[in-house]
Amino acid sequence: MAISLYDVSVASFLQTVGGVAGFLERGLAHCQDNGIDPQEIVTSKMCEDMFDFRFQVISVAHHSLGAIEGVKAGVFSPGGDQSAQDLPALIALIKDTHAKLAAIKPEEINAYEGKDVFFEFRGTKIPFTAENFLMSFSLPNLHFHATTAYDLLRSRGVPIGKRDYMGALRMKLG
Repeated sequence: MAISLYDVSVASFLQTVGGVAGFLERGLAHCQDNGIDPQEIVTSKMCEDMFDFRFQVISVAHHSLGAIEGVKAGVFSPGGDQSAQDLPALIALIKDTHAKLAAIKPEEINAYEGKDVFFEFRGTKIPFTAENFLMSFSLPNLHFHATTAYDLLRSRGVPIGKRDYMGALRMKLG
């Protein structure tokens, strides 16, 4: 059986973004239950030279739904919606991202196979095909930022585990 571009991109994005939505909600509940200011998490960093938790969560949205939008447009650049400033807004961003990804039809994404997509950043323009961009650039970036957000929550005592990160598995039913 051949695997489709939709399966390796949108379906995978949905699983990871769904996991992120769940562990963000657990993070907010942990803050509320323990009298922790959620902004302490939002502004937390693994190391001084890394971007903060807020950036990591925004990047999850940008390297999933934003990547699909980039494929459609033929160009992807760093950035994304930077308006979310607190944990409830970050949760809303991720839930909105998940809903928009869920609305994408497989045939729409599969039609982009072979399309030229360029990554543009500070005068650099890197050429990809849609499938190579999604599989070799966006998917690794998505997992990097999702893992970093997860790790920041864990380092702040949020009781989450690997199952929370994994999201809804795509099991064989029937």
